Amino acid sequence: MTWLSDLLFNPSGFSHGMVVYSFVIALGLTLGRMKVFGVSLGSTWVLFLGLILSWLGLQVNPDLIAFFKNFGLILFVFFIGLQVGPSFFATFRNGGWGLNGLTLFGVLLSLAVTIGLFFIFKGDISLAQMMGVHFGAVTSTPGLGATQEALHAMGNHTDITVGYACAYPVAIIAMILAILFLKKAFHVDIAAEDEAWAEHQMKFSPAPIYYHVTVTNKALDGRTLKELRDIIDRPFICSRILHDALITSPTANCQVHLGDKLRIVSNKDAKLSVVSFFGEEDTTIDLATEHSPLMAQSIRVTRSAMNGVRIEQLHLSHLDGVNITRVTRSGVQFFPYNSLQLQMGDSLYCVGPKNSLARLADLMGNQTKSLDRPNVIALFIGILFGVILGNLPIAIPGMPAPVMLGLAGGPLIAAILLSYYGPRIHLVTYMTNSANLMLRQWGVSFYLASIGLSAGVPFFKAFEEGIGFLYMGLGLVITVIPMIAIAVVGRKFMHLNFHTICGLMAGTSTNTAVLAFAGTLSEKSTAVIAYSNIYPSAMFLRIISGQIVLVMLWAYL
Repeated sequence: MTWLSDLLFNPSGFSHGMVVYSFVIALGLTLGRMKVFGVSLGSTWVLFLGLILSWLGLQVNPDLIAFFKNFGLILFVFFIGLQVGPSFFATFRNGGWGLNGLTLFGVLLSLAVTIGLFFIFKGDISLAQMMGVHFGAVTSTPGLGATQEALHAMGNHTDITVGYACAYPVAIIAMILAILFLKKAFHVDIAAEDEAWAEHQMKFSPAPIYYHVTVTNKALDGRTLKELRDIIDRPFICSRILHDALITSPTANCQVHLGDKLRIVSNKDAKLSVVSFFGEEDTTIDLATEHSPLMAQSIRVTRSAMNGVRIEQLHLSHLDGVNITRVTRSGVQFFPYNSLQLQMGDSLYCVGPKNSLARLADLMGNQTKSLDRPNVIALFIGILFGVILGNLPIAIPGMPAPVMLGLAGGPLIAAILLSYYGPRIHLVTYMTNSANLMLRQWGVSFYLASIGLSAGVPFFKAFEEGIGFLYMGLGLVITVIPMIAIAVVGRKFMHLNFHTICGLMAGTSTNTAVLAFAGTLSEKSTAVIAYSNIYPSAMFLRIISGQIVLVMLWAYL
């Protein structure tokens, strides 16, 4: 049974390494599904299981660990970048400055607390290990990886995962207790918060709305819809028009006459201007339900040639009265501005004659099965660009050596830029959400298993020597102070809904375990909306923040 002995106990063999990784990841993810008081640690169990087995003497080829650690980190951050890229810039355009500003405040405050604690305890803890504690306290695995890469680039090979592993579980418990404390301190009535949130969404929802108007403005008689759009200078779509008892889907050159009834789609804040411009609102009719030759259909953009094409370039007037009234992307509805660039996977809600809709569907592709095949060429081009970007030396005055973005920062920035600007150069980066989640899970699992299998002995040694408890205490302070601060500022000065504050706390630390707990406070699970609004910027800030601190304090390494 020599082959079995080699397979299980020969650390130099590749097969042995794969057996160990498969076991650690499979069992770790299984344990990660277990919930205690509604909260699970997820893939973090892979790290803890790796630490335990490593401490018990299980060994893996160091070269194999180094490969899976770097490969896993690249996969993890690159596909995070692809996911958050389209919304990274859109968040700010859609009025997300307030929440993202508060997120920036929370990130900077956590760094300030970390630096302050380092100078207080610098006789007991190095700056490198302090940064490990910091990323455990803010539960940021990609931030840990980026900082470890930056340390290696600076010639410091300290393993900072010990502090991270000590602070991580304490941080999750602390944030959950902080939410419960704030709920009591703010005298929160969950039912009232739910009602207030619903009213806010109704008032400020950016999703397009529809309504009907009757043309009573004599100055508009005989003018085309194109002329009317130029005059009012408000974006709107006329999807149906009732003229002389006939319902049609108008083109831009269609004339409007007194007494016509129009079905209008616009943003909510444009409704008053549009209604006043045409004459009066008609709430007694719904042209979508009246008998007419028109149909409504959702059409998916699946042809690569349509990736990056602006709506105005479709020349819808050539399609006999087809109107695009809404565009849905990643679950978010957009008003179909002429300058809006289509992306693979977009869903277009269209109105028009049956044959014209069929021609538009053929133009867009509308073959959902084709979306199941990701453009692997574009993805590897992005990873190539990210690795090159991560290894570019950046000379900073006063630094003894150039710094680099590393294998975390480079692929992250490359993925964000690729997913956002790719359609403009007709580069398809679309992939299904399930495929993205799978590759991210592979990446983070390989990464956490690698750091666990290489750090088990120093991790348990830290508790034997007592320093592990110091790491936990410092992590607790780094977790609690910024979270309480952003909650107080958000509630007292910005008058944020409590659900928004919970999502903000979970998003600032990019912690899905805390988000899951926040979701149990209300059946509506509205905390996830705030979480998704700040997640892209929070993830980006966490990944680059450690490198910035190392550059600022490199003399203390």
